[in-house]
Amino acid sequence: MITKLERRIKIKYRVRNKISGTTERPRMSVFRSNKQIYVQIINDTTGTTLVAASSLGMETMPKKEQAAKVGELIAKKALEAGITTVVFDRNGYLYHGRVKEVADAARNGGLKF
Repeated sequence: MITKLERRIKIKYRVRNKISGTTERPRMSVFRSNKQIYVQIINDTTGTTLVAASSLGMETMPKKEQAAKVGELIAKKALEAGITTVVFDRNGYLYHGRVKEVADAARNGGLKF
């Protein structure tokens, strides 16, 4: 019997084999815990995190609203750092709910992917 976590990790590696972040187009990775959501923009060629945002320290609100705020925040920080296009890495999660909210808010904030 495969657990939920093992299934997500299998999907994560299958997706990660196809995408990687470069200097021109870094990878935007989303991690979602039960309480928080974290987003990083990563350059895989150097292995460095260029920009990061999370819902830590935000006031309490519904999780989807929280995810949308994090998406807006990461887009603002990325544009300030000169990043306009990224590759979206859903990290094995379904493109649904909070992950979709982050992506939509980042797109509305000016990121292209």
